Amino acid sequence: MGTLKDYYFDLPENLIAQNPAEKRDFSKLMVIDRKNNTVEHRNFYNIIDYLCQGDALVINESRVFPARLLGDVAEFLLLENKGGDVWEIIMKPGKKGRKDAVFSFGESSGGGSFELTAKILETLDGGRKLAEFYYDKNIYKNLFAVLEKIGKIPLPPYIKEGAVTVNAKERYQTVYAKKDKTGSSAAPTAGLHFTDEILDSLKEKGVIICPVTLHVGLGTFRPVRSEDISAHKMHEEYYGIPESSAREISKAKRENRRVIAVGTTSCRTLEGCFAKYGKISAREDKTDIFIYEGYEFKITDALITNFHLPESTLLMLVSAFYTREKILGAYGEAVENGYRFFSFGDAMIIL
Repeated sequence: MGTLKDYYFDLPENLIAQNPAEKRDFSKLMVIDRKNNTVEHRNFYNIIDYLCQGDALVINESRVFPARLLGDVAEFLLLENKGGDVWEIIMKPGKKGRKDAVFSFGESSGGGSFELTAKILETLDGGRKLAEFYYDKNIYKNLFAVLEKIGKIPLPPYIKEGAVTVNAKERYQTVYAKKDKTGSSAAPTAGLHFTDEILDSLKEKGVIICPVTLHVGLGTFRPVRSEDISAHKMHEEYYGIPESSAREISKAKRENRRVIAVGTTSCRTLEGCFAKYGKISAREDKTDIFIYEGYEFKITDALITNFHLPESTLLMLVSAFYTREKILGAYGEAVENGYRFFSFGDAMIIL
């Protein structure tokens, strides 16, 4: 399992991707074969060579919404809907978020009212707040409509302000994200490399595409602070598995065909569901599963993922899928070969 410091690695700052590859599928792809203990260096458009007829490819259809609000005195990041227009948020500066404090966002009308206001209802643990939002429902059908106008896509903090030269609203979104699956505060980044053409080619090859949903929330932003990593508590995240996907994934396992998870979010959906129910079935639920070395994967046979932050729960999950030593060795090889890291960076597939 190791301790927190065992998951640290040095990364040159110039390898932290500030923009995505010019074309989604032109990012680099590291191919790790666990059985033969080999590493290949390809491009993502070669992913087709490593998937076979009958493979179940599990993708996360969650859509990133403009969850970042910038006001005159505070910044909000919306994390999870708690019913109606009440949301769990994190804010900066947190000390301003006292109970009953009111904050305004967007433009003010002639009468002094703003497009969006928020009232802090209570303070939760981990720096989170509960806030209720108010807006003119004669103008906006729901809060998401307001956010589409005045909110910003919440790019990760390691992407420097003003560094993104592409349309971040489009490129920090998978091509298969569904508009009715809005709810993520960060992108399921392994899926950013896929194009419609690649998905069509995989379908023609006989790969079965199995959509699920996991809304990425606070777990993505919360660092591990305990040196004993087993003491870390993951934040719950909503997931949904439709009937068709549950059926295909379960059938693939029965027939000893591979289930390939696109990203740690798809992996956590599968493993979280199985850990609680002993099977993959159609349902909506929440999971706080924390996967680290010693975990025995029940559903996931192969994993497509990006290169993750040092000491992160994502790196710990990927290490559990291979070994910490071998993953960190692969990361060292990625650095030597100029791979780009983190959300807009390159990818690996672990077979």
